[in-house]
Amino acid sequence: MTTQMDRPSLIKLPNGERAIPTFTPAEMDRRLKGLRNLMSELSLDASLFTSFHNINYYADYLYCYFGRNYGLVVTPGEQVSISANIDYGLAHRRTYGSNIVYTDWQRDNYFKAVREVVPRNAKRVGIEFDHVSLTIRAKLQAALPGVELVDIAPQTMMLRMFKSEEEMGIIRSGARTADIGGAAVAAAVEENIPEYEVALAGTRAMVREIAREYPNAELQDTWVWFQSGINTDGAHNAVTSRRVQKGDILSLNCFPMISGYYTALERTMFFDHVDEASLRYWEINVEVHRRGSELIVPGARCMDIANELNEIYRSHGLLENRTFGYGHSFGVLSHYYGREAGLELREDIETVLQEGMVVSMEPMITIPEGKPGAGGYREHDIFLVGAKTAENITKFPFGPEHNIIKNGG
Repeated sequence: MTTQMDRPSLIKLPNGERAIPTFTPAEMDRRLKGLRNLMSELSLDASLFTSFHNINYYADYLYCYFGRNYGLVVTPGEQVSISANIDYGLAHRRTYGSNIVYTDWQRDNYFKAVREVVPRNAKRVGIEFDHVSLTIRAKLQAALPGVELVDIAPQTMMLRMFKSEEEMGIIRSGARTADIGGAAVAAAVEENIPEYEVALAGTRAMVREIAREYPNAELQDTWVWFQSGINTDGAHNAVTSRRVQKGDILSLNCFPMISGYYTALERTMFFDHVDEASLRYWEINVEVHRRGSELIVPGARCMDIANELNEIYRSHGLLENRTFGYGHSFGVLSHYYGREAGLELREDIETVLQEGMVVSMEPMITIPEGKPGAGGYREHDIFLVGAKTAENITKFPFGPEHNIIKNGG
């Protein structure tokens, strides 16, 4: 009689033909070469990635966590993704490299897979300290006795911060798709329509455009946050059933996702009309947005941009109403994973903008409920930093002259 313990812990599932990848082999090899150079500098025998962003960046495979562990082991000669049996052959079809599957028949088979793929003679292995819990780290150490685990999260973040031409291409497509979603959102706005219906219109438009341009991509994670009234006070407030009323402040937030690459469009809007107090705050935030857009140039320091924009808010008595930094990097990231924290427009970031970086300008202030002009005011554009200038790839208009919305846009 076959028992649970007799069943395999690790299997191969080459089910179906390989998917057409997002990027060319030359682009993936460029990334892996940079990583392997880093590994050589750090005397690492292997790297084990566990995060969504690094696995996607180095293997073109975006996993679905759902309570199971995933990984990508990179050695000087190969790269192998580690996936759960629940996904069957998906990781094999999507991974740039090879794949091994762990089953649920025995506990902690994931760590058996790690032990199987990491070279037996490994002495130093890179992992992401910012993504590994204390429990997972202890189990990794037990699976790799005598191996020194070294943090490579900061260095790999730096590698991801510089985008290739292929990455720039997908980010351009994302920004253009966000503009399409924004137009669909504006067209859907009418009196008494619930937020979720407006959001659905934008999401549908963007998903359809991504499917048209990238017919071989997985279609996942594209979304819209459309907020109205008090719901605009936070940048990440979820869609609700609140119904739009005349005079409402609105916040348009379109987020297309193409193979794990996030882009965004955010705009302040008003439905039907804008009152005097709200118009003043809106125009101040637009002033900051325009000046911030001028400051994004190669050679500028992130902290200097933030400090200069702070002075504009301070001059209007609104610095305390600013809610977060002025922008961030783009690439492999999402609302539930990834962040290139070394490239954010904040007072504590000394990073100098360089060719190949991608960064947003997104000033926001919030006026508390109960005060004239209450609500959250936010604009958002994306800039590709070149050798001499930065290109704004967001084309959707901003400001009061464009975004006081009547029924049906």
